[in-house]
Amino acid sequence: MAAQPPPARIEVDGRTLEISHPDKVFFSARGETKLDLVNYYLAVGAGVLKGVWERPTVLKRFPNGAEGPFFFQKRVPANRPEWPHTATVHFPSGRSAEELCPLDVAHIIWAVNLGCVDFNPWPVRDSDLDCSDELRVDLDPMPGVTFDDVRRVAGCVHEVLEQLGMPSFPKTSGSRGIHINVPIEAKWGFTDVRQGALALAREVERRMPEIATSKWWKEERGTRVFIDYNQNARDHTVASAYSVRPVPNARVSAPFTWDELDGIDPNELTIFSVPERFAAIGDPAAGADGLACSLQPLLDLARRDSEERGLADAPWPPHFAKAPGEPTRARPSVRRAP
Repeated sequence: MAAQPPPARIEVDGRTLEISHPDKVFFSARGETKLDLVNYYLAVGAGVLKGVWERPTVLKRFPNGAEGPFFFQKRVPANRPEWPHTATVHFPSGRSAEELCPLDVAHIIWAVNLGCVDFNPWPVRDSDLDCSDELRVDLDPMPGVTFDDVRRVAGCVHEVLEQLGMPSFPKTSGSRGIHINVPIEAKWGFTDVRQGALALAREVERRMPEIATSKWWKEERGTRVFIDYNQNARDHTVASAYSVRPVPNARVSAPFTWDELDGIDPNELTIFSVPERFAAIGDPAAGADGLACSLQPLLDLARRDSEERGLADAPWPPHFAKAPGEPTRARPSVRRAP
């Protein structure tokens, strides 16, 4: 049996971290290794840290590389060092977990050594774990939908938010969709933010029903872009900005400007290219720093949906209590890597 290579040692934020199995190939298309993944996160450290800073973050671990089996670890390992910062979050079931809550890039590199490829933070900070400071729009194209249609729906989301006076910051999902983050004041709970996201989804659907849908059940979506309002429910997360996604060519969930929307190509934004882009133009989402708008315009839209249009609430994720008359399925959906 060949001898294992010694751990690599990385100096970051005043700490020395050991990277085990640094030569293990994590991405097959170009052969990037675990150490390449570490070096990527060091190169975009300021950008990725902004997306997870002080946020409880699920550990999504790929012990055998990005294309191998993975598991979600909500509770930080018991045998961790003393210094990683954590926060205790509570789930809809009433249970709780102590999750990683990064304060610096060293936290990110520590998690990568555990096999984390991407990062999945809650939309809250550890100063208030019950009030979101970010509304998240997840545009999820159904099979057969082109990325041009995703762009069109993203443009409509931007238009609606601009009309409501709400700033927004887009990024590729790293898969087939687009994420749009809206910085909000941390004064509304998960239920209110989800309600606002649902109202936004329904408004976009009204404006372009041929390609946009807010329908939760896949059987009702057709060949359209699903606007996943439930990503704002408690215990739901999306990949953070600059997260590398577990796909062979190591695509990145990369921020871009609204002026770039028509030309952005997710396949060109990879672990290989994004560090150079980051060094050249900085973080396109830097304008979000210090911004926090009111959720009230979307809550007003939700009220009109209810009072004037007679629209009831929409289905919740499978692990939430069902509304009266809402169908249940024999088995919950299985979460898979994108």
